[in-house]
Amino acid sequence: MESKKGLTLIELMVVIIIICILTAVAIPIMQGRIDSAKWSEGRTVMGIIARSLRSHIAEKGKNFTPVPTLAQLGFEPGDLDGTYFSGGESGTNDFSWVINSNDPIDFLVTTTAPAGVNSPSQITLNHAGNFTETQ
Repeated sequence: MESKKGLTLIELMVVIIIICILTAVAIPIMQGRIDSAKWSEGRTVMGIIARSLRSHIAEKGKNFTPVPTLAQLGFEPGDLDGTYFSGGESGTNDFSWVINSNDPIDFLVTTTAPAGVNSPSQITLNHAGNFTETQ
């Protein structure tokens, strides 16, 4: 008797089904990692803006501007642009910032998710360095 080596159709179907199940589980996990990586760019720019706001407050004393321009914070147009997030004056593009007029140590930096960046829809950074996510 001659012996034939190979896989049967049922064995191949079982392998294909296992690969499909693993793919179905892996794709959502990877999408979450991709979104997290994109948001890290936004958080980094928020931190840069927060440091600039602290410098603006320290430099101006009581004569600070509640919503300073990019130039007042020491940026040129395009300095806050990244791969996923773009920055312009406060309230334009993806970032906005404001200093509390009654308490200059208190400020907020907010970014909204641009197209292609998923959940959360918005992140806020306060003067204490705490991030708050809004869905």
